[in-house]
Amino acid sequence: MTIKLSQHLSADHKPFPTGGIAVVVGASGGIGAALTAHLCAQGGFDAVMGLSRPALDLIDEARIAACACEIAARGPLRLVIVASGVLHGVGLTPEKSWRDLDATRLAQLFTINAIGPALIVKHFCPLLARDGKSAFAALSARVGSIGDNHLGGWYGYRASKAALNQIIRTASVELRRSHPQAVCVALHPGTVPTRLTQPFAKNGLDVQTPQVAAAQICHVIERLSAENSGGFFDHLGKPIEW
Repeated sequence: MTIKLSQHLSADHKPFPTGGIAVVVGASGGIGAALTAHLCAQGGFDAVMGLSRPALDLIDEARIAACACEIAARGPLRLVIVASGVLHGVGLTPEKSWRDLDATRLAQLFTINAIGPALIVKHFCPLLARDGKSAFAALSARVGSIGDNHLGGWYGYRASKAALNQIIRTASVELRRSHPQAVCVALHPGTVPTRLTQPFAKNGLDVQTPQVAAAQICHVIERLSAENSGGFFDHLGKPIEW
């Protein structure tokens, strides 16, 4: 598969040192499962660990902390990708108007899309290896961009992903102080037909399989350097405005 890389990123690899642990949070989802499989097939890590319920629950900080400790005991942590997220579900439908806003639904979206990843940051970022490149990447969404919002609607999903973007941006500042070679970014995976997006797929969109999306995401991460830390990029490495 040929991937057209944005000119904003170098075409040269920014490789991880051989070995260490790669972790995918949300490995039971469409993109998360594809990312786990791709990293396993790609090689280069001592182990690739896919985390999802019941092993890890984003609303259970004690379990998150326990998972982080278990992984730290296995070796240096090189890569963490947070691929969890929620758009719809029982009682959850993207709002078309402010008339549809509901406190319970908003709280659920923020819990899964922002608070959970923030707790992953808290317990996993300090464990990232300091010798050579390491990376923490969270899958965000273009609709989380405030500057790119021209259609309105989807209040909760947009706002929770915007919150995630700010968490990643803030974490990158703190991470730079202790891990100067680390990368901490938000990534938009493109339009992928998964359980999260399938009910809202539209004709004419550039839809790609989870496998293609996973390969593109990993391709971008490989070419990110510490200079790119704190950024928001799409699946081809092109920056997205906040």
